[in-house]
Amino acid sequence: MRPVPGASTRGRRGRRGLALIAGALALSLAACGGGGDSGAGSGKEKGKGDGKDAQSAAAVSIAPKAGATGVDTSGALEVGVTRGKLTEVTVKDEKGAKVEGAIGAGGASWTPATHLAAGTRYTVHAVAEDSAGRRAAEDSTFTTLTPKNTFMGYFTPEDGSTVGVGMPFSIRFTRGITHPEDIEKAIRIKTEPAVEVAGHWFGNDRLDFRPEKYWKPGTKVTVDLDLDGVEGRDGVYGKQRKTVKFTIGRNQVSVVDAAKHTMKVTQDGKVVKTIPVTTGKPGYDTWNGQMVMSEKLTVTRMNGETVGYGGEYDIKDVPHAIRLTTSGTFLHGNYWGGGAFGNYNASHGCVGLRDVRGGYDSSVPAAWFFNHSIIGDVVIVKNSHDRTVAPDNGLNGWNMSWAEWKK
Repeated sequence: MRPVPGASTRGRRGRRGLALIAGALALSLAACGGGGDSGAGSGKEKGKGDGKDAQSAAAVSIAPKAGATGVDTSGALEVGVTRGKLTEVTVKDEKGAKVEGAIGAGGASWTPATHLAAGTRYTVHAVAEDSAGRRAAEDSTFTTLTPKNTFMGYFTPEDGSTVGVGMPFSIRFTRGITHPEDIEKAIRIKTEPAVEVAGHWFGNDRLDFRPEKYWKPGTKVTVDLDLDGVEGRDGVYGKQRKTVKFTIGRNQVSVVDAAKHTMKVTQDGKVVKTIPVTTGKPGYDTWNGQMVMSEKLTVTRMNGETVGYGGEYDIKDVPHAIRLTTSGTFLHGNYWGGGAFGNYNASHGCVGLRDVRGGYDSSVPAAWFFNHSIIGDVVIVKNSHDRTVAPDNGLNGWNMSWAEWKK
């Protein structure tokens, strides 16, 4: 049989062409697949050596859980990590203010350095690394509790004031405090120049701060009250956050000698004026001790009934009155004393200086002293027949030793 012309030739060419194509395709697939030993090894090494391409073994945890509300302002916030170390923790309130804190030894946890504010939304961003340097991050938000019961602190001196060298920073709370350590941590005092300042509690509602000795003139004092969110007593939280600044003026200390009926006024250690005075008569003797001026009144009413003396006196227009104690001891102008000044003691416990009714004469001793005194100046009474004034009767903590003050 004769073959059909051209038929066998086309068949052989077709099979040969397919074989060539199949061979080329197989070669191409082998090259793309990296089937050789050196190609496979280099690919595996690249995946193993690049730590950023693999998931970190570190696992960051944030307490409280994300979205939590009513979170306690103390003790609830903590950031931790397993199989790694914390490298960064940032906590901010809704206004962008950062919460200070510290990563513990070994990098296993972070805790805040202070309490949180009440009724505030916080965001947390934490980063950790595992042993291979691979990073893991976690973010969270939560909101602190809104307290049903709160307290405030009323303080002296006022912000921006210039005061005498005896002025403590005194704060009185509207509720009795049962967690005093937490209150103390929330009040920070800085001074320029630096000096040690310590606090002392009078009862459970008053806290005073002072240095060991009178302030140095020119000292600048800054008090940060961070009471917002502090649990002062169970279930009762502070709601104050304020900075108070005051400056110490010149050094004025006046010494009243009840036996000699005189007062020597010193400024920066030098006597600038000696004034005749009258102090408490027998049975009404003036307190001894160091007393700090806490209030100045151009004119005031003094009624014996308010201090337990019945109807013995009621003077409606006492001029140039300076308060020395809470119980009612004043250093004030006296226009009814006659010849008592410098000669004998005739008052009900106050220190009296000669004055005129209405206080209009600026040349009289009471007016001069009033005009040359500021809140925080010190008056020391000696040689009286009464005991030393109690430290909490006014701003008179200087009558305690430094050791007693710091107990």
